[in-house]
Amino acid sequence: MVSHVLHRAENCEPNDGLASAFRAATIDGKNTAKTEETGMSSRLEPHRIEAYNTSKHSENKIHDDTVARKYGFSGGLVPGVDVIAYMLHLPVARWGRAFLERGLIEARFLKPVYDGEIAEVRAVESEAGLVIEVESKSELCASGSASLPESAPAVSLADFADRPPASQRRPVDATSYEIGKWLGTMPRDWAGEAATQYLADIHETDPIYAREGLGHPALLQRMMNKALVDNAILGPWIHVGSRMQLLSAAKRDDVLSVRAKVVGNYEKKGHRFVELDALVVANGTTPLAHCWHIAIYQPREQAAA
Repeated sequence: MVSHVLHRAENCEPNDGLASAFRAATIDGKNTAKTEETGMSSRLEPHRIEAYNTSKHSENKIHDDTVARKYGFSGGLVPGVDVIAYMLHLPVARWGRAFLERGLIEARFLKPVYDGEIAEVRAVESEAGLVIEVESKSELCASGSASLPESAPAVSLADFADRPPASQRRPVDATSYEIGKWLGTMPRDWAGEAATQYLADIHETDPIYAREGLGHPALLQRMMNKALVDNAILGPWIHVGSRMQLLSAAKRDDVLSVRAKVVGNYEKKGHRFVELDALVVANGTTPLAHCWHIAIYQPREQAAA
């Protein structure tokens, strides 16, 4: 299981709109990394994207403009998994295929990113790796880090129970995500045109995916969301943050599934949070990523209904 994990959402401020599970350092003068060779700031070229809401018509209505406004947002939220996709561009640019095979990324979502707005991803290099921020509309929207371990940690499939998803999904309740419960998913793939379309949707321009026939690692995060939605009928819900240790580069035609254990389920200021410790697996045999996933599965307004 995960030995170093994201911190529980003890410091979140739900009244901010998008709940923040983490306190995150900003890239400013006092936090800027220095290189040993020059003592100067080591910054990567920023990555700018016109954000696109890939989930406007999804079952999760937090991505729908009308519903999201009822929760205090300006419109439907760009999915957190796609914000991670934007963040992933810089470590892949820095380390190439090696990052896709064994890289580590953490992401914490602080403010919403909205459809059609420009999102700018910035990174500063430190001895530990990259400190990453996403800014949109002059607000810090996400913060995180990325690093490249010398080798991918050993993970055993046997440590993660292989369970089918719920045979019949029911409206989410206290038993849906009980601590210790194992959750499975329906197998899915993004082969062929679907893989190409996803790269277009997230405005990913790095040629490595097409050139080497690789799947984008943000698709593994999409599968983590499926561990929640394949096992209960949810109302509007919010992905708060993730930690993903990549174990092998995903291929475009891989069939993906998730073996997830519920390791946290708690209330904070009226919101219900769930935490998952999970393995994303290719073709039933190859571990692709060890993930820690945190979400508000019942926002305060819904929890009180």
